[in-house]
Amino acid sequence: MLSIDDYSTAREMAERWGVTIRMVIHYCDKGLIPGAVKKGTLWLIPTMAEKPEDRRKKENRNIGNRE
Repeated sequence: MLSIDDYSTAREMAERWGVTIRMVIHYCDKGLIPGAVKKGTLWLIPTMAEKPEDRRKKENRNIGNRE
């Protein structure tokens, strides 16, 4: 079980990953960050969590064999 020291806020993770706070909250809402938990209005994210892939970027999509 992780202690409170093993978690970061959405703001802290946004700074670490170089994205907006809203994007981190989106990742949490969609379940893309394993171990993220919501306490009231605050998301607690495991400090060692890795940033999910941004599926909006063309190189991250599985678009098949278009030639």
